[in-house]
Amino acid sequence: MKATMDKLVNLCKGRGIIYPGSEIYGGMGNTWDYGPVGVEIKNNIKRAWWKRFVQESENSYGVDAAILMNSRVWEASGHTTSFSDPKMDCKFCKTRHRADNLIEAHSKGKVNPDTMTNEEMEAYIREHHVTCPKCGKSDFTPIRTFNLMFETSRGVTEEGQNTIYLRPETAQGEFVNFLNVQRTTRAKVPFGIGQIGKAFRNEITPGNFIFRTIEFEQMEHQWFCKKGTDGEWYDYFKKAAWDFLVDLGFDPEHLRYKDHDKLAHYAKAACDIQYLFPIGWSELNGIHNRTDYDLSRHAEFSGKNMEYTDPVTGEKYVPYVIEYSIGADRLMLAALTEAYDEETLDNGETRVVMHFNPAIAAYKAAVLPLQKNLSEGARALYKKLSKSFMCTYDEAGSIGKRYRRQDEIGTPFCVTVDFDTEKDNTVTVRDRDSMEQIRISADKLEEYIAEKIKF
Repeated sequence: MKATMDKLVNLCKGRGIIYPGSEIYGGMGNTWDYGPVGVEIKNNIKRAWWKRFVQESENSYGVDAAILMNSRVWEASGHTTSFSDPKMDCKFCKTRHRADNLIEAHSKGKVNPDTMTNEEMEAYIREHHVTCPKCGKSDFTPIRTFNLMFETSRGVTEEGQNTIYLRPETAQGEFVNFLNVQRTTRAKVPFGIGQIGKAFRNEITPGNFIFRTIEFEQMEHQWFCKKGTDGEWYDYFKKAAWDFLVDLGFDPEHLRYKDHDKLAHYAKAACDIQYLFPIGWSELNGIHNRTDYDLSRHAEFSGKNMEYTDPVTGEKYVPYVIEYSIGADRLMLAALTEAYDEETLDNGETRVVMHFNPAIAAYKAAVLPLQKNLSEGARALYKKLSKSFMCTYDEAGSIGKRYRRQDEIGTPFCVTVDFDTEKDNTVTVRDRDSMEQIRISADKLEEYIAEKIKF
């Protein structure tokens, strides 16, 4: 059964996956805390992405750039002047909304506001009597643009304070380190720089759980290549991004490419991979041919030469950039949606099970003593397995209830220690998806699980 957003939110809170942020103080809108199970799943998603696009790429390198950057970075990137949302206030209930979201919701996705000017969006909202999602009235202020960056200041006195920003994206950290990475790794174009890190945007969100939040984590990979080869690399990363999702266990029927109808002024090509979320088809990740815009702008504003010199021909040029960007939180939501299932069993009971790829499951195995008087041997096995991968231990309640708890958080294997274990050193291994059980030597258990969780 397909997941609804309400079912996912309830499951996540009840099973320690994701909690509302600052909950004991009444919460803070669009902020979420990852619990003991959720932090493991998210970390595993990031590890899988890093393994595919940095570790397994012969010519890609990782960085972890600072969140706070020189404010000139954001002038060069254009964020201080053009990074804004078209927002309107409902005159009746005083709530603020993004005009493009209002149009998209009203038209059920049939109208693409990305191709419209602010004046055209205002006219559409008037002519079609688009209503406020909160109060149902159709009386809005004109569109105003609000910069999405969070401002703060640096300095110990008011006179000495300088305005700085929380970064709204991680990409600029890769661009400003282009020369450093190329020099210290002796990388030859084409090569890539990957990064996973926090970003912040002061935007109005529709409140769709972790789909769009004010604090989020991005996984970005910038591929620096020579002009003329950029089209080939753009196609390569479109396919690589798609294949990564399919390898994680996504049904291709739940994915689709969506070319941008309106390109940014610096872009040569851009497309999204959309996923069928509980809220409908929406962007999961983006692939962009950014040309030589980014490095050229930073050369202009910093005064540093950002050219690459070909070691064979001596040719100097500013590389083009193919960007692949995906949000770790949004991918987490997609993975939760894709994994969720409700199965009716032969005895008429219903079980909720999360069919995660074992590589991203929080715990690879749950060790369960059949009875509490078997806990000594079971705990010893748990400690041994925990040296190799994340495991959990549970001895509370019937074995059936413990299986259900593990199904709901997606643990791929349950290992039951019983009275025969003491006799022949074998354990029962239950498969999450098929619920089939096999008997295996405890000495071979680690090797068995390790082979099953490879990505």
